[in-house]
Amino acid sequence: MSLTLVIRTNKTRFRFSLSRRQMLAALVVTLALTFIAARTTDPLSDGAERVVYTQTGLQQQKQEVEQLKQTTEQQLTGMLVKMGEMQGQLLRLNALGEKLVAESSLNAQEFNFSDLPATGGPTHEVADLDLASADNLIRRMDEMLAQLDNKTKQLQVLESVLRHHHIEEQSAIAGRPIQSGWLSSYYGVRKDPFSGMPAMHKGVDFAGSEGDAVVVTGAGLVTWAGERYGYGNLVEVEHGNGLVTRYAHNKEIEVQVGDVVTKGQVIAVMGSTGRSTGPHVHYEVIKKGKQIDPLPFVYRKG
Repeated sequence: MSLTLVIRTNKTRFRFSLSRRQMLAALVVTLALTFIAARTTDPLSDGAERVVYTQTGLQQQKQEVEQLKQTTEQQLTGMLVKMGEMQGQLLRLNALGEKLVAESSLNAQEFNFSDLPATGGPTHEVADLDLASADNLIRRMDEMLAQLDNKTKQLQVLESVLRHHHIEEQSAIAGRPIQSGWLSSYYGVRKDPFSGMPAMHKGVDFAGSEGDAVVVTGAGLVTWAGERYGYGNLVEVEHGNGLVTRYAHNKEIEVQVGDVVTKGQVIAVMGSTGRSTGPHVHYEVIKKGKQIDPLPFVYRKG
């Protein structure tokens, strides 16, 4: 078997023949050169690519670590600011508690706001905190939160005690529901101003000028603040111990349901809404669900 190549032009003719052995030799030489070229060039190219890839990965990891470091520092700074705010809140709670105890003449030993709880707490200087220890920072924040919880509970108990000391004095209804005006109608049977027939009047009326202030006669909780049939714009206040007062025919209402009011507080503006012939306050006292004569409470000394 042989391979013959013929090259022919206009002027020349060239003929070249390769035997089978020559063809095999040429093929072996070609394969050897290809193998040598692959062995001498590809590893270098592949190694360079690996180095570039590794460098890129390391650079990316470095950026991620720097970002994590920056985020951690920001979080630690935020924690320090928060601790400073908490420390200021503790100081204000202490000052408020000590002032309330002093003004109420209570036993200062029972409400000691100066001493820290037995578990201890962080230093008052935020600069003394160890920034290198996040665990230590978190532990100190937990201790400060425990202090805040302790102070809050103390203040809640103190508030309850103070309210109890004054509840009877404040909730005892007394006086008139107006700042100016006069008593115009009493409790009991009277001639109805609309029908002219005898009817039971379950309250007392205080006449005045439209726009005059209407005040609550004792501390309590507003349980009604709105329009009611016959009463017009009505305010109803519950004082505890089964006592409720009502203030009717108001032009405007100054409180809402759920408001806690104190004795003498303005709760409405006098008017003539509802079943009314002129500006006045219809004032009722209800005891255990039944209207009673308000007059004894009007003349009681508050």
